[in-house]
Amino acid sequence: MLDFSDREWIAERIPIGKEILYLTLEECAGVGLTVDEIISITREALVEHGTKNYEMPAKIGVHPLPEAFFHAMPAYLPSKHACGLKWVECFPNNWERFNLPQTSGLLILSDEFSGFPLAVLDATWITAMRTPAVTALAAQALHPDAQTFGMFGCGVQGRGHVEFIPHTLKKLKRIYIYDIREEAMDKLIADLQPKIDAQIIKVENPEEMVKSCEVMSSATLILKTPLKIVKEAWVQKGQTILPCDLNTYWDPAIAYRADKYIVDSIEEHELFAKMGYFPDGLPMIYGETGEIIAGLKKGRERQDELILNSNIGMAVEDVALGREILNRALEMGIGRKLPL
Repeated sequence: MLDFSDREWIAERIPIGKEILYLTLEECAGVGLTVDEIISITREALVEHGTKNYEMPAKIGVHPLPEAFFHAMPAYLPSKHACGLKWVECFPNNWERFNLPQTSGLLILSDEFSGFPLAVLDATWITAMRTPAVTALAAQALHPDAQTFGMFGCGVQGRGHVEFIPHTLKKLKRIYIYDIREEAMDKLIADLQPKIDAQIIKVENPEEMVKSCEVMSSATLILKTPLKIVKEAWVQKGQTILPCDLNTYWDPAIAYRADKYIVDSIEEHELFAKMGYFPDGLPMIYGETGEIIAGLKKGRERQDELILNSNIGMAVEDVALGREILNRALEMGIGRKLPL
């Protein structure tokens, strides 16, 4: 027998089938979710993914410019009554061409029983929050005792990573950062150092970063041809690498050398490989991030293991966080109701 109690709760606040709730970026951020709450919600989504309690086809996309893409990302999480689609885009040249961020997007949430839309939310803030949450959780699962963390890229995602990572790596002492823009590094330190106990240190080049860190992440560009900024020779046994940008920034040889190559979604990585994003072929996959988080597969088993965990983002994370934002917005009376 179907349980309509969750639907009835929403229907008391917005007439399903007649109106939708629209939430801006500022309104999504304004519902009051803390970093720890975002990490917790993301953990729940990853566990659901790891235990296969979800529906999520691999993201598909269109590419109006060679360097740009739109992705359609649908997902359904029954445990969260979260059903929706994220329409997200990345245009790396936006800053210099139009003085706009490279990433934007919208999230549509729908009623799981009638199919009618419930809300349209800004997805930029959601993406900026769930992405570093995944990295923080993966770092905790794969390298919990790490005292050093390195971040390549100091844009929106890089700043999020620096803010989130101390919440899961409790022994962290130093955070190293690198960006081709010195002003981005300086601003990150000025804005975030007062909030973080670990010392934030900017490095002069990628090699210095790699040789200083136990755990590293990168949030730069996503390109079909790897830039190979980080050289395979710099990487050491025992390190944990958590890229958010496929293998764009790293020499692909690193993934082949890794003792464990883990991905957030096998299906999505296989799709990206078919699209040409792994010109040397997809490395052998050990398992998925959600399986590690759920305890279904072992993470680090030896101190000297080199582990690479590629997390390119999954819609289950977006709909889980989006549904919590919707719940709080309805409770707080935030947002605008629009007629269908």
